[in-house]
Amino acid sequence: MTKHQKRLSVPKSWPVERKTDTFTVKADSGPHGEDGVPLLIILRDVLGYVDSRKEARYALEKGTVLVNGDEGVAEDRPIGMFDILAFTEREEYYRVFPDEGGRLALTGIDAESADSKLGKIEDKTKVTGGQTQLNLHDGQNLLVEDASEYSSGDSIVIANDGDDIVAHFPYEEGSLVTAVRGAHAGEVGEVTDITVTPGSGSNNVEVETDDGTFETVEEYVVVIDENFTGDDE
Repeated sequence: MTKHQKRLSVPKSWPVERKTDTFTVKADSGPHGEDGVPLLIILRDVLGYVDSRKEARYALEKGTVLVNGDEGVAEDRPIGMFDILAFTEREEYYRVFPDEGGRLALTGIDAESADSKLGKIEDKTKVTGGQTQLNLHDGQNLLVEDASEYSSGDSIVIANDGDDIVAHFPYEEGSLVTAVRGAHAGEVGEVTDITVTPGSGSNNVEVETDDGTFETVEEYVVVIDENFTGDDE
């Protein structure tokens, strides 16, 4: 299977120039589905820390580049929304956050904030033994004994060490959200109204920002708090 992908066909969220070269690196299977950006692109094209795949492999083998607290990740490991990148030798820490236009960008954070990551609950399922599995936006699954307080659309913050839930942000009117897709991707505001659509259609959400109000479907918004907007350095 080829390790390359045409730049013109990459998802709009990828932070790459589409007309400079024909091909770019292809993401491996894993978190975030087709929206996942290969780690090599972050290291080479966004941060400029390496010039080649070989240099990226060498840096990753040193164990000083962590993704959500994990060492030993491959250079084609998919990176996506709300992942945490830690460069321990440089003492640099980043959260992957959508910018205006929907492209994934890196937001600098402090070392303490890098110990956990945000996940949006897509749905919940019952599993053998009576526990409930929370299914998150990036493909991660989390087992909980009592899921009554969690609903689809809520966000949780998960510790990198042990997968403990350290914070819970309900999806409801008054919640702070960011749009991650659509025309308003990257905008942050407060939910003022949620309109439930009968049948299988998407519910609509109205969001008030500092610059006005916009409407989108609820699949396009993620609940956050002030620490996820880039003001926590």
